[in-house]
Amino acid sequence: MTIKTNHDFPLSGKRCLAFVGDIYEDLELWYPKLRLIEAGAEFVVAGPEAGVVYAGKNGYPCRSDVAIRDMRSEDFDAVLLPGGFMPDKLRRDPDVKRLIHEFHVAGKCVAAICHGGWLAISAQVYRGVRVTGSPGIKDDLENAGALWEDVAVVVDGHHVSSRKPDDLPDFCRAMIAVIATEPAREE
Repeated sequence: MTIKTNHDFPLSGKRCLAFVGDIYEDLELWYPKLRLIEAGAEFVVAGPEAGVVYAGKNGYPCRSDVAIRDMRSEDFDAVLLPGGFMPDKLRRDPDVKRLIHEFHVAGKCVAAICHGGWLAISAQVYRGVRVTGSPGIKDDLENAGALWEDVAVVVDGHHVSSRKPDDLPDFCRAMIAVIATEPAREE
């Protein structure tokens, strides 16, 4: 039997917020959720309504823990922006944009994968930031002032981004590294 140490749980005491809505990309939510929990983080999934089951793009369900409108960025260390078709609808929600913008201003991890970058674009946090994302939103990212790169993961300060589900191992390693180095949240 191996005894676990704090080194095995680099995100102990950290909290991550993630967005969910209908037609979210299943792997881009579940893989980071499980990896961050495994690293010791608390993971909260926020949807348009609390306690609602949202269907993934590939049919995997996810029940929201809380409603987006009730969330406060100061209660979290990071935000995950999964892709799928969900971001195209959620990017219109003023609370989603407010939260992402607050995470950005506070220098907390903003992690977007695939079409999740649409949420960051609408929150106006990508001007001058090096990012990657789905090639399908490359023009949108560049038009928002982001500096797009076609690589598995890009870390630019507190921003972490990836292109697609195949990039998830690199994406999660980068998220964990960025979140682990952030100062402790004030309780």
